[in-house]
Amino acid sequence: MPHLLRFPRDLEARLERASHQTGITKAELIERLVQDGLTDLETQLLLEDTSRPRVERSIDQLLRESGLGA
Repeated sequence: MPHLLRFPRDLEARLERASHQTGITKAELIERLVQDGLTDLETQLLLEDTSRPRVERSIDQLLRESGLGA
């Protein structure tokens, strides 16, 4: 997938910190954030596919554990 997103400086800095503190690449963090956000949106809109398993640890949990909060 081509790199098409540009983030504001503050968001980019938060992603950098989260990446360093969790050991997860920024690309993977972004993918997980989009996946979790889309899953939450589908749930809110009652579109959730119940056959899809959830990720073991949510991005919110990873950020809380890293001290960044979410």
